[in-house]
Amino acid sequence: MKKFFKGLLKVLGVLLFEIIYIVGLGVYLIYYTNLFTTTKEMIVTTSMTTMTHQYFATWFLSDEEINDILSRARGSVEAVEQNLQDIEIKQTEKQTNTEGIKIEDVSTDTFKGYLMIIDDPSRVDLVVGPKVPTVGSTTSQIVEAYGAVAGINAGGLADDAAGTGAVPTGLLIVDSKYYDSIFNYWEDCSMCGFTQDNILYVSDSIYPSSVESLNLRCAISFGPALIINGQPRIYGAYGWGVQPRTCIAQRQDGAVLFLVIDGRQADSYGATLKQAQDILLNYGAYNAFNLDGGASSTMVFDGNVVNKPSDIAGERYVPTAFIVK
Repeated sequence: MKKFFKGLLKVLGVLLFEIIYIVGLGVYLIYYTNLFTTTKEMIVTTSMTTMTHQYFATWFLSDEEINDILSRARGSVEAVEQNLQDIEIKQTEKQTNTEGIKIEDVSTDTFKGYLMIIDDPSRVDLVVGPKVPTVGSTTSQIVEAYGAVAGINAGGLADDAAGTGAVPTGLLIVDSKYYDSIFNYWEDCSMCGFTQDNILYVSDSIYPSSVESLNLRCAISFGPALIINGQPRIYGAYGWGVQPRTCIAQRQDGAVLFLVIDGRQADSYGATLKQAQDILLNYGAYNAFNLDGGASSTMVFDGNVVNKPSDIAGERYVPTAFIVK
C-alpha cells in the first residue's frame, strides 16, 4: 500500500509539472511572442472591458503595453455630427401592449442574440430604478415598476462590493431633466438619448453645453457610438473584446431596435462590437449606440426574460433601463 501511494504521488507530481509547463508555455507564447497576436489582442481587449477580470492582462503586461494594444485594436474614426433630418418617423396608430413589437433571433454559431423591433419610438423611454440611489433593481423589476411591456438595461453603474447597482455613472437625463441627485460631474462623454421628436441622438464626444441645446427628453452615457448617419464606426475585429452586449439603435423610419447578446457561457461566448454593429446594420439601423454589457445585459418582454444573463445569480441589479410603455 505504501508503495502504491508513493507511485501515485510520483504520477501526480509528473502531471502537475506538465500542467504548469503547458500553462506557462501558453502564457509565454501568447503574451511574449508574436505567434498568437490575434489571440493576445482578443484576451487583452476582452479582459480590460470587464470590471473584475482585468488581471488576465495586467498580470502579464505593463500599462504601456496594454494601452498600446487597446489603441491599435480600436483605431480611430473621424468625428461625425449626426444629421437629425435624416430620420423621418413613420406615423402609426397608437399601439399598446405587444402590438408593434417583434423579436428576431440573431444567434450565430458562437453566440445567442435577440433583436427587438419597436415600430413606435414614442413608446421608448429611459427610466431610473424605483429605489435608486438607495439600491438598483433588475431590468425585470424596473419594467414591472413602470407598467411597461418590454425593456433592456441601459447605462453604466458605479457599483460597490455588494453589487447593488444603485448609482448611475455619467450623464443622465430623465423626463427632460438632469438627474441631479446622483449626477456625476463630467466634461466630455459618449452618449445617446431621444429628442422631443423621438429621434435617437448618438455621439462619441459631447459637452454639457451641446447637450442642453439638443433639448433631449432622455439621455445616458456609455458608448461607443456604433453607427452614425448610416455609417459604421467600429472596424477593429477585437478592439473592444468579446462580451455580452446590449445596444440601442434607430432606423430611418423611426423604428427603435434593442439588441442583446449573451456571453461568458459555454453555448454563447459573446460578441465583438463589430459583430453587434453588423447585426444592426443588417436590420436597417441608421444610428446606433453601445450600452452597458457584461453581466448587465438583459432583455425583458411581456413579463419574461428573453435572454440568459451571464451572472450565475441571474439578472444583475442596475440603475437604469430603456423601457417600452
